[in-house]
Amino acid sequence: MSLTEQIAKHFRQVYFGGNWSSVNLKETLADVGWQQATTKVYSFNTIATLVYHTNYYVNEVLKVLKGEPLNAHDKFSFDHPPIESREDWNNLLDKTWDDAENFAALIEQLPESKLWVSFADEKYGNYYRNIHGIIEHTHYHLGQIVLIKKLASQMLLKSSVE
Repeated sequence: MSLTEQIAKHFRQVYFGGNWSSVNLKETLADVGWQQATTKVYSFNTIATLVYHTNYYVNEVLKVLKGEPLNAHDKFSFDHPPIESREDWNNLLDKTWDDAENFAALIEQLPESKLWVSFADEKYGNYYRNIHGIIEHTHYHLGQIVLIKKLASQMLLKSSVE
């Protein structure tokens, strides 16, 4: 297996399963409904916001992998459209899974030498750094999603009892 195939596998695992931590986005979100995804817990971001935020960077780097310029802006990375129905939530999830698979497929196709080339601009480091940054970023927010999911479940359960 080439290095780029291994990196793509590592990326897929955080999204679809089989990683070292045994936690992935798809399984974690499988039983999350739109109400739970949009439940505000303390001052934390909602699950929906974190899913959008994580995918924002996948989508932006995906464009670079397709040969487009980098046009990501941190200030827009939390600005998701409203999630007001199951359909809205499912659309966000479907886009997330599609973007993740497309991202992994393009990583697999990268020649290994491309990993060491500057990514869009020297200040961002190389492709290797940015792709691994996406994986690390996803793991980081996946941990938050797992915790918020537990807290939101308790909050929704408590409000239905009252």
